[in-house]
Amino acid sequence: MATEQPAKRRCLGTECPNDAGSLQCPTCLKVGKESFFCSQDCFKKSWGDHKAVHKTANTGHYNPFPTYPFTGSVRPVYPLSSRRQVPSSIKQPDYAKTGIPRSEQIFVGRNKITILDKQQQDAMRKVCKLGREVLDIAARATKPGVTTDYIDEVVHKACMERDCYPSPLNYCHFPKSLCTSPNEVICHGIPDQRPLEDGDILNLDISVYHGGFHADLNETYYVGDRAKADPESVRVVETARECLDKSIEIVKPGMLFRDPGTVIEKHAKSRDCSVVKTYCGHGINQLFHATPNIPHYAKNKAVGTAREGMCFTIEPMICLGTHKDKTWPDDWTSVTADGKRTAQFEHTLLVTADGVEVLTARLPDSPGGPIPMPSATNGDASAAKPAVNGS
Repeated sequence: MATEQPAKRRCLGTECPNDAGSLQCPTCLKVGKESFFCSQDCFKKSWGDHKAVHKTANTGHYNPFPTYPFTGSVRPVYPLSSRRQVPSSIKQPDYAKTGIPRSEQIFVGRNKITILDKQQQDAMRKVCKLGREVLDIAARATKPGVTTDYIDEVVHKACMERDCYPSPLNYCHFPKSLCTSPNEVICHGIPDQRPLEDGDILNLDISVYHGGFHADLNETYYVGDRAKADPESVRVVETARECLDKSIEIVKPGMLFRDPGTVIEKHAKSRDCSVVKTYCGHGINQLFHATPNIPHYAKNKAVGTAREGMCFTIEPMICLGTHKDKTWPDDWTSVTADGKRTAQFEHTLLVTADGVEVLTARLPDSPGGPIPMPSATNGDASAAKPAVNGS
């Protein structure tokens, strides 16, 4: 009588197609867990990802995409916390329960841009003031050791205290109340259990809904002193900040929607940075995302002209390396294709009769703000060069 062949084990090495041999992880063996690899070299190569399994045994945290070829060092840390609740007393957008922004879909393909009357402009001023308050609260909570999920909790609570709905929550089924994007994450990062590290840079993207109108703003912050001392991090953050500021300077009636991209890319290139092309600024009012689109790169094909009473965002995403992006398997988190750092800043703008009003402007006591390029201390000429460019 024939006997069954023992089932072959698959090697647990990162992206390894081989069958496993008899080699096991010694740490896993100590806790009675099986984890087989095809070779010692494969085990060593996979150690960075595999060691997360050991932490899972102690904390319950895990990487939901262990075989995904991440471009940089950031990893998702699950499980995500439960969806935070919003009381029925707070006015909610149409997608709050269904996850589907039907009011936006009605306008897909239309070129009509909303012109806000005085009452509507005042409503935008109010919601944008609340959005700024929430962002500043989130920024004050940002420090080494805290998780982005904790910041999400802080933001959600601040929204509830201000009778605001956090616009990202369940927008196209996004699970959280803000986007948190560290290091190589361009945008749409999902708050999770990853503790922030001294040396990270972190974008906090806040959107709130109040009185039937949305506000949208974001800033990138330095996490700890190590980030402020890193010339490359400072170069990309301050370049992104300056790109937004310079593009706002040209906003007025008659400005072509393609023009901010020219200003942004010219400045980014002068600092040896690139501009993400996949995402753009957008109209905002009663709708979270509306016409017009405002691309951030030069030679774009945006059609249209700014007029008094229009509200839209400009939100350039600037990278140290390639402008190309990839999206994690969560279908939200967008990262640089080369894993290099990226930074973003955003304001909601109102076109006035003779210029522009920055509705989400920083307050005198807003945390963060620009810093000078740190001086090179190791005598390396290549390290000193960014200090000149970033001054």
